[in-house]
Amino acid sequence: MAQYSYQHQNLRGRSFRGQDLRSADFSQADIRGANFTNALLRQANFSQVRAGLSSFQFIGLGFTILIFFVLSGFITGYSTGAISSFLIGATAVSQYALPSSVIALLILTIFLVITVRQGLTLSGATAVTLAAISAALSAFASISVGTVNLLQSLAIAGIVAGVLYCAVATAATLALSSPKVLLVQGLVVLVMAALGILFAIPDADPQLFLPACAIALVLSLILEILGMYTGRLAWRGDPKYGLIRQVAIALTAQGTCFRGADLTDADFSGASLGNTDFRRARLLRTNWHQAEQLERAHREGTYLANDQIRRLVVTKDGHDQNFERQDLHGLNLAGATLADANLMKADLGAATLRGADLSRSQLVQTQLHEADLTEACLTGAYIQDWGISTSTQLAQVRCDYVYMQLPTKDDPDPCRKPDNRNEVFKENDFSDFMTPIIKTLHLYRQQHVDPREVAQTYKTLDLYHHEGIDPQAAAIALKALADQHPDANLQVVALEGRGQERIRLQAQVLGNVDRSELSAEYFEQYSRLKALPYGDIQALLAGMAEKDERIRSLETIVTNAIQSDRFYVETYYQLGDTVAEKNAPSISSGGGDVNYVGGDIRDVSGVVSLGQISGEVANIINQLPDAAPSKGPALKELLTQLQTAIETAAELPAEDKAEALEQVKTLAEAGQDTQAPPDGPLKKAAKTALKILKGTAAGLPDATKLVEEFNKLLPAIATLIGLL
Repeated sequence: MAQYSYQHQNLRGRSFRGQDLRSADFSQADIRGANFTNALLRQANFSQVRAGLSSFQFIGLGFTILIFFVLSGFITGYSTGAISSFLIGATAVSQYALPSSVIALLILTIFLVITVRQGLTLSGATAVTLAAISAALSAFASISVGTVNLLQSLAIAGIVAGVLYCAVATAATLALSSPKVLLVQGLVVLVMAALGILFAIPDADPQLFLPACAIALVLSLILEILGMYTGRLAWRGDPKYGLIRQVAIALTAQGTCFRGADLTDADFSGASLGNTDFRRARLLRTNWHQAEQLERAHREGTYLANDQIRRLVVTKDGHDQNFERQDLHGLNLAGATLADANLMKADLGAATLRGADLSRSQLVQTQLHEADLTEACLTGAYIQDWGISTSTQLAQVRCDYVYMQLPTKDDPDPCRKPDNRNEVFKENDFSDFMTPIIKTLHLYRQQHVDPREVAQTYKTLDLYHHEGIDPQAAAIALKALADQHPDANLQVVALEGRGQERIRLQAQVLGNVDRSELSAEYFEQYSRLKALPYGDIQALLAGMAEKDERIRSLETIVTNAIQSDRFYVETYYQLGDTVAEKNAPSISSGGGDVNYVGGDIRDVSGVVSLGQISGEVANIINQLPDAAPSKGPALKELLTQLQTAIETAAELPAEDKAEALEQVKTLAEAGQDTQAPPDGPLKKAAKTALKILKGTAAGLPDATKLVEEFNKLLPAIATLIGLL
């Protein structure tokens, strides 16, 4: 239950400025005119609230806009009336007056054209400037003509002012209410324009009066339509009319105010949010589903200012849409439909995509650090080089198959997983499939290796065993597969699973081979071997082991690994006819209990492995200089404090400690060369390490001592390494 409950209450005009209202319940309350400036509103419930202007504010603002329309109509009518009277009666003034009046009409034409093409501010300045030049030049020719032109210049300036008033009033009206209201206000403008024309045109000569009135009325109608059109473009966000939009916002920014408030994980589903101020608010994972009138809210400086993103978070329908390179960081897209969407190189970091449909979407180089994809559907998605880390939540992802790369003309193979096109991932297989990939990418970053360079030569072959595994049959089948396809250069690189429940053998093969065919052949041979009597398979294994001892070693690894509840073995066995190689890098397993190092299998969740990692980190830290380059603690001292905080954190499991210490090691390595380029591999690895450490802290309570240490140490470390 929420600490503060304001359900169904009338809170119009109330001030909650700067208050701590985390998890407060305002659902279905009337918060029109309320002030939440700089309030802490994390996880607050504003579902189905009614926000915006109070009745008093609405009436006052409506009256102000009406005055703008009245002034616009009268000034425009008076100015066009003056110009038309000069034009009709020009010959009575001077032989030069008619051409000067024609010049005034040409200036008005220029004003109209530039307004539509370049913006109202530039066109108005151009028109007034040309009119002033025309008046000044005419003054040298004739005093009377100069006077006429001066009056014409003032009339043109009045027209510009009238159109500006109309544009601002139109934009403010659209921010306040329905566009249908503009019809009534348009009639008000025409009435005031007619009144201005009557004041401007003398009625001494009846023959001139009616033509002058007709010309003035047509000009007024055109100019007022131009003003309304400009105001409509301004409210839609056209950058050419940004100044008009800013003035309209200043007029209407009087409703419910969330300026500067922290609305992280707040819920505005189904809320009415017209004339609500969200400027400079923190909107991380805020829920806008089915929110109404958000287009009339003040959204400058937030992701809601982007109309495409605003529609996405409101409707949660991004099916087959293009979001390439878009900043979608921290959006709440839980349950969203993003099937077939182009999300290439988009930033979805810290976004929630729980239960979202991402089937067949393009997630190439998409950043998903700290994103929540729990129960999301990724069937058929293209995940080439997507940016995931240990902080990316992939639990219970629904996925039949994925593509590891986007097909191109040069490489049409999408690299489907599972490799066998007749197979699909079983329940929770995808999460288990991605875990070693995250770890391998982390290892590449530590060794400053670009994984894309590896992918250009090798591609992974994943062999899933869903009903346990026979180590002897698996070892023989793999060796036979390598012998039958020597051009594949098959290399066993990883073994991961949970006892006999689910086991995955991961191999690397050259990129030009048919992995689906290899997968089918492997399981065909494995099934045939598994059906053999125990004595026959033992004899077969013994005979093959005499020729190549690697097969016996591989069988031993599988046998020992599956005796643990959870295991992740990373190794390297080339099973072809080339000289055998072993290169087994030791990595910490965040999700397993076994690690293969140089031919041995050992527990990584215990003290021995953690102590080894701790010693490696300490050695690298000790290589840093003792003195700081400026006032304050040295990098060596800060990293030592960070290491101690991680090792003594009782709330952190052993495997998470090992992972965190690996990040400290990466930071220490980056600290040895603080002058490295910002886009170099050391700095990039350090930035990733910081993100992973922050993700570790995000999963702990705020009051935890480790979180406090992270908040204190990480910014200082980032500054000394040169990341800030």
